[in-house]
Amino acid sequence: MNDTIAAIATAYGIGSISIIRLSGSNSLNLAQKITQKKELKPRYAHLCKLYKNNNDFLDEALVIYFKAPYSFTGEDIVEFQLHGGFSLSEILLDELILAGARLANPGEFSKRACLNGKMDLLKALSIQDIIMSKSTKAANIIAKNIKGDLSKFLNTIRVDLVQTLAFVETSIDYADDDLPQNLLNQIIIMCEKNSKLLRDIVNISLSKKGLIEGFKIAIIGKPNAGKSSLLNSLLAHDRAIVSSTAGTTRDRIEENLKIGSHLVKIIDTAGIRNTDDEIEKIGVNLSYKSIEEADIIIVVFDNSKEFEQEDEHILQVLKTFNKKIIYILNKSDLPAKFQHKISNYCIHICAQKNTNAVKESLNEYLNTLDGDEMLISNTLILNACKNASEAILRAKDLLQENSLELFAFELNLAINEIAQFTKKFERDEILEAMFSNFCLGK
Repeated sequence: MNDTIAAIATAYGIGSISIIRLSGSNSLNLAQKITQKKELKPRYAHLCKLYKNNNDFLDEALVIYFKAPYSFTGEDIVEFQLHGGFSLSEILLDELILAGARLANPGEFSKRACLNGKMDLLKALSIQDIIMSKSTKAANIIAKNIKGDLSKFLNTIRVDLVQTLAFVETSIDYADDDLPQNLLNQIIIMCEKNSKLLRDIVNISLSKKGLIEGFKIAIIGKPNAGKSSLLNSLLAHDRAIVSSTAGTTRDRIEENLKIGSHLVKIIDTAGIRNTDDEIEKIGVNLSYKSIEEADIIIVVFDNSKEFEQEDEHILQVLKTFNKKIIYILNKSDLPAKFQHKISNYCIHICAQKNTNAVKESLNEYLNTLDGDEMLISNTLILNACKNASEAILRAKDLLQENSLELFAFELNLAINEIAQFTKKFERDEILEAMFSNFCLGK
């Protein structure tokens, strides 16, 4: 924490601006050396010439100095906004390191911000998630977490748990009798309520993780039903080989696609059928795996052919999955021979001509998943909330058995799970909660 770190803060590549960031106690001195300026006014954009360590001119850039503790990391920070490109930013970074800075490790700026109390870990993880967000909706959801909605939610539960733990530990140390029944009931209700709140947000977040990570859509069907034609049409370019020969697609093909405001990953799979071809068998197994991974399944049937055993097999496979299924009757420009009712609603298309109806159906369904619920975008936080919920339930059961010491142990586990991402749990909090209800002057 005593050394000064440097890193390129913008994406690698050609652009109008590239930002180099310094953080640490020696940041100002290094900036003054590179700019050959005697003074840099805090929080003011200076237009400066930049010089290498051998005094050769490098570039002209905006330089902004953020004096500690009023910066992202809580340390002295200097940002250089120079012309973008593949070379200039790397040359400046090399010169800063030559002058005494150290190349920052991944995430080290945010780590310093957490250690210096500028943000909690939850906010730091949310910032990383919003950078990686794949849709407008995902960015809006994560922005609420950055604003502090999730922190407030977890801190409210944390306060309940700490206050309850303080009272129970006081009872363990000083009470000769069991807890009064009315107080016991209140604590049980508190445990059930907070365990449910945590469990609900975990379940909702898992069910809508596609809003954050991007939805996966698998296109399945028997060979030669038109799956690859559908993929090519949705992408508006020829990504998959289309052939009248059944079994042409043997490996799954994945491509990203924007549907409305949602980024989805669409997967074209090998035709599902029984085959003796070992390579094709591998492709069919990958198709089953794609169904398991997908959030949405598009199943394509050939409307120009009669219903066959292979079609029936696919329908039976789909019954084992509780997922959104969109049924497509393809080749509807040809005489219809497919008379079997597979669903109350099927989309009739010719994949080689127009797939707008498929896009509209997908967009309509994806929009129904939008909502104003608070969601958790990070797996670490999800696991912590799940663990805390389970620990609270175990604590409740132990309390009903009058095992106060074990109850306190489980409640400690729950508090520590939440405290990883909010305020650090200190034992002094227990003392403060114990004595907070004493009379003034006592």
